[in-house]
Amino acid sequence: MMLRTLPRRPLARFSRSAVIASRPAKPSRCATAMEGVARHALTALALALCLVIAPAKAAEHGDTHAPPADAHAADDHGGHGAPAKPIEPLPVKAHGLPVELTRTLQLLQDRIARGSTQAHLAQRQLLGHIEQRLIALDPESWAEAENVRAAVTFALAGGGPGALRVILRSGKVPEAEQPLALGALAYLEGREREARAKLAGIDPRTMPAGLAGQLALTQSALMVRDAPVKSLELLDLARLLAPGTLVEEGALRRQIFVVAQGGDARRFEALAIQYLRRFRRSVYAGNFRQRFAGALTRLDFDSDRTRIASLERMLDEIEPEGRRDLYLLVARAGLEQGRRETALFSAERAMGLAAPDSQPAAQARLYRGAALIVADGRFEEGYEALRGLDRADFVPTDAELLDAALSTARQIRTPSAIAEAAATPPPSSSRPIPESGSLLRAQEALARAERAMDAPTRTP
Repeated sequence: MMLRTLPRRPLARFSRSAVIASRPAKPSRCATAMEGVARHALTALALALCLVIAPAKAAEHGDTHAPPADAHAADDHGGHGAPAKPIEPLPVKAHGLPVELTRTLQLLQDRIARGSTQAHLAQRQLLGHIEQRLIALDPESWAEAENVRAAVTFALAGGGPGALRVILRSGKVPEAEQPLALGALAYLEGREREARAKLAGIDPRTMPAGLAGQLALTQSALMVRDAPVKSLELLDLARLLAPGTLVEEGALRRQIFVVAQGGDARRFEALAIQYLRRFRRSVYAGNFRQRFAGALTRLDFDSDRTRIASLERMLDEIEPEGRRDLYLLVARAGLEQGRRETALFSAERAMGLAAPDSQPAAQARLYRGAALIVADGRFEEGYEALRGLDRADFVPTDAELLDAALSTARQIRTPSAIAEAAATPPPSSSRPIPESGSLLRAQEALARAERAMDAPTRTP
């Protein structure tokens, strides 16, 4: 049987461009969110962020489609049926401008959590732009609950109380949303008791995804002093509701220090390792490392030597240079808090990670020497190490530490000037001290009594 070859139908009408052209194009949500941003001269980073996100948002909205599988099958096999129609996207509810602006801010902040310093620099300008746009909106916009919640999200994410004040004065905020808006404003204005009363009854899990984690983070901050256990639970919830975001980074950072204050070394280690693995490049990691070093020394590694291994496990999560710097911070904090063993251990680890003639190596020798002069049987070793250091090699704070350590060492080695001064009687004044008449009479009476006692006793 002779097979007849059918001419191949052109696939142009099933191509991606043809499908897109077959229906009116829809603007992406990112384009809507960034409307007018260029007029306010946002930095190139914010614009680049929009360009990166736009294709992904377009895909979410169904702006691009792959050719239908059954259409290709009909063409390839010579089917005579009518071509399948392109699959239309599901309807997507349009959001108000406050929602879109807040999402743009959160996308920028998530880049900050991943270490973008450019995003951090752009944030302030974007915050100012969004605040102006929110304040300028028609008051009727605030009759929509989602717009009010977006404004609260913006305020808690660094936008401040200005926009919320204007929104609440509009008188359009729905009654059901007023506790949220009033509580957020009270928190931002420092009225913690009122903020707790307004926000305590709101379950973050009932809020939109963009607000849920931020609200849990705020509730935790309001309870950390009076109910630290509940505060930790809310930080856990914030992390679960906003994974991978700046909210999670901030919640994890706070959680580590709350746990450290409670002395839970095991949980502290687990949380610190998680932070150092996932957020060590965050723009806020520098501040974290300073506080982390102080928290480590509060856990009292001196009295429990098994915790030294825990310290090593935590710091092994970061690159050698960062590990060296963190060991130096821990050593310095150990000296300041009187944790000799922690300071000595950390300084020696830092020396092993530093180049021999580098500034970090000099710092490590300084911290090690300062710890050794008060260690049993190692005074001379520490004193000689300190004497070999050049004060000019250090920043002012370390130079002052060197001076203080050498002064302490000299006092340990030689009798103190205070002891010598105490042994020497004060010089008598050349001018006699005037005496009162009663004092002179008392002294004369005492002298007569002493003479009578010294005279020989008469026998009858």
